[in-house]
Amino acid sequence: MGKTVYKGILKTWKDDRGFGFILPDNGDKDVFMHISSLKAMARRPSRGDVVYYELAKDVGGKFKAVNTRIEGVEIIEKPAKAIKAWLWLSALILALASAAVAAYFM
Repeated sequence: MGKTVYKGILKTWKDDRGFGFILPDNGDKDVFMHISSLKAMARRPSRGDVVYYELAKDVGGKFKAVNTRIEGVEIIEKPAKAIKAWLWLSALILALASAAVAAYFM
């Protein structure tokens, strides 16, 4: 069974503090949203954005938005971990080769 995705409007947003509140389309109480609930969005949220989210309970038992995305905003694909590993490995090999060449000519 999949998780329920809700829709709402970002009613308030405090960008300097990284949180705000969503006014759900279904008329329920406002839902807390933290910047960490947005993954790989091309921009930060702003007041009035239409957002899609799932609900979870925080430590105090209150509902909060999780797995949030902003309507119409591109999701930035992160490179796969294998690609990152190859980049690090390439940098390491280049550094070792440079050190070897420098040591040879000294």
